[in-house]
Amino acid sequence: MALLIVKSLSSLRSKILFSVIGFSVMSILFSQVYAKDDKKKAMLVEVTVVKEQPIRFWKNFSGRLTAVDYVEIRPQASGVIIDIKFKDGQFVNKNDILYVIDPRPYKVAVKKSKADLITARNRYNLAEKEYRRAKHLIETKMISQHVYDERASGKLVAESMANSAEAQLAQAKINLDYAYVKSPVSGRVSRAEITVGNLVSAGSDAPLLTSIVSNESIYADFEVDEQTYLRYMYGDSFNKPRTKKIPVELRLQDGDNVYEGEIYAFDNRIDPASGTIRARAVFDNPQGKLLPGMYARIRLGSPRKENIILLSERAIGTDQNRKFVYVVNSVNKTVYREVKLSDSIDGGRVVSSGLKPGEKVIVRGLMRVRPNTLVDPQIIQDISEKNSTDYHL
Repeated sequence: MALLIVKSLSSLRSKILFSVIGFSVMSILFSQVYAKDDKKKAMLVEVTVVKEQPIRFWKNFSGRLTAVDYVEIRPQASGVIIDIKFKDGQFVNKNDILYVIDPRPYKVAVKKSKADLITARNRYNLAEKEYRRAKHLIETKMISQHVYDERASGKLVAESMANSAEAQLAQAKINLDYAYVKSPVSGRVSRAEITVGNLVSAGSDAPLLTSIVSNESIYADFEVDEQTYLRYMYGDSFNKPRTKKIPVELRLQDGDNVYEGEIYAFDNRIDPASGTIRARAVFDNPQGKLLPGMYARIRLGSPRKENIILLSERAIGTDQNRKFVYVVNSVNKTVYREVKLSDSIDGGRVVSSGLKPGEKVIVRGLMRVRPNTLVDPQIIQDISEKNSTDYHL
């Protein structure tokens, strides 16, 4: 009897064990089926992860190059040109002699002024001795007051004449120096407008001998719109201008080389007719390739890089006068989110508010999505994940 009871218990335990195993298998199968059904119900969408990245904004302008120093060389002494010390297009240094005007009359004038100065100084020495003698005699009442006054006056006149002679000698030396026409700046000289043997005259109607432009650095002049000026010069603060240098890039017509410079100055007024302000950038020009008058393409950069969120245009929807995106939350459901946009950059828009870094935004399949829709997000690389930190506005 006991053996029969034991066999019955063993059979019961086996049935229970098989029942538990069967239930577990069925539960797993049903869960997989339901999971597949849920996955079939979830809409496949492409999303991008919002990232904040440092960006330097650039704007394009057209401009012309102008010389930092441009000098027209005109004679300051009259006479015949006897020598030209440069070749057309040559680089000259400051104080190099360019023209020689016949210096002989000026050398003679210097000699005469020196002689006149010696004479005036001798007269002054004599007048000073007579004054001292008269001063001693007036104390002993040996001469009259009238004679003493004449000696004192003669000393003062002689001193003035000596000073005048000294000034005339200095002027004669200056005129002699003017006979050697020198370069006031370093740079590239133009052609000789007047050749050897011609008579030139100084004064307001003095003819142009040549011209010089400096080439160590050069200016680029261009017009900037009012909005860009305020943004780059003041940023978010209108109390005082930014002190950080504003970068500028320059390309010529061939577009091969890029020259880096900075803003030298803005003008002091906005042109009411065009709504622009004149800007001037300065560039180093060590090789002298940049010439005044050249047309140039200018890129004006923001003073510093700004941390922004950049989103593709296709991720942004329009609801009347509002812009919105769909964000995928933690349970893979869509959330309607209104956003504020600003600049348009290379197929993307800068999001000024409405999104935070790390959020997932749908970038494709937007027309099929509705709020609170279950989706299957597939992360792709979007414009917001580009490595470039420079963008054109």
